[in-house]
Amino acid sequence: MPIKTLTREKYRAGTDWALTAAVLLLVGFGLLMLYSASRYAAAANLGDGAFYLKKQMLGLALGLMAMFGLSRVNYRVMEKWAMPVFLVSLALLGLVFIPGVGVENYGARRWIDLPGFTIQPSEIAKFGLIIFAAAYMSKNSGRVTTFRGMLPVLGAGGATALLIILEPNMSITMCVILLMLAMLFIGGASIKHFILLALPLAALVAALIVMEPYRLSRLAAFLDPWASPLDEGFQLIQSFYAIGSGGLFGVGLFNSRQAKMFLPFAESDFILSIIIEELGLFGAVLLLALYLFIIVRLVKISLSAPDRFGCYYAAGVAAIIAIQVLINIAVVTGSIPPTGLPLPFISAGGSSLVVFLGAVGTAQNVCKAGIK
Repeated sequence: MPIKTLTREKYRAGTDWALTAAVLLLVGFGLLMLYSASRYAAAANLGDGAFYLKKQMLGLALGLMAMFGLSRVNYRVMEKWAMPVFLVSLALLGLVFIPGVGVENYGARRWIDLPGFTIQPSEIAKFGLIIFAAAYMSKNSGRVTTFRGMLPVLGAGGATALLIILEPNMSITMCVILLMLAMLFIGGASIKHFILLALPLAALVAALIVMEPYRLSRLAAFLDPWASPLDEGFQLIQSFYAIGSGGLFGVGLFNSRQAKMFLPFAESDFILSIIIEELGLFGAVLLLALYLFIIVRLVKISLSAPDRFGCYYAAGVAAIIAIQVLINIAVVTGSIPPTGLPLPFISAGGSSLVVFLGAVGTAQNVCKAGIK
């Protein structure tokens, strides 16, 4: 069922401007904090304190084009092309293993080298899974309540997770598994099936940790980071120092001490630690309130969607944002073993920013389709 042509007035009325404003505010705040967290290390290592900021602004330009462009494209096109989109996302994950195409960094092959820039296929794959699951469940809403009906989504999530863990990337793998379960829950899967899945998934996670010595080292660092303060426990201890220094209102913008090359990956996976250090608990609470507002607006779009696919898609976007934010908070506060996962819309990373902004744009199109 195609979306009827909208007048300019109805087009404007159908846009969730509060969601757009919140996302833009979050991205703008992210640019400010990215510069604060990276300027010292970028100047020392790369000779340009604004290096990461410039890269992020390029991603922002592409992301804004994606967001506003996709807000005008009928979202039901994704339902029609769900399988090709998903297969392309898997193919991109496979390309990282091809010599000369995939880029290796820190012992992992997670990026594809393109002229002038790189992309991280795992960021695309998360949304490929959302689109596939939403399309399948919208066409088979009655079957998802059975275990057999869950298998296509489990298979798609499993294939995506397998390719990502081979990079290796444990954090995104866990994110994909949680996203797969969230999509099944959104689609109406039975609680008893989740209980049946809990044991094998827990065993799988344990096996993945045991298979790689560095994961066991990270687990040990999580249990007692001060046992190896200059090795595996170093990053978590520095994160604790940053958070502890922040207090209620922080040490002030651009005054972080941990960003001066003490806290590794301060511009990406651990940028929340710098935010808390500089702006304190008060700033962190405001940031989380903004994330919650965005998630609630996406859930509202989901509930008012004119069809199941739009409902499942918008809910999936809300779910992946919530999952990544919660995992990132848990990591930087030492609540779970250290693992690298960007904070949506804020951490350095052009691929993540473009894809998340594009996903919000498509959710806006779902919102427009829901107007009467």
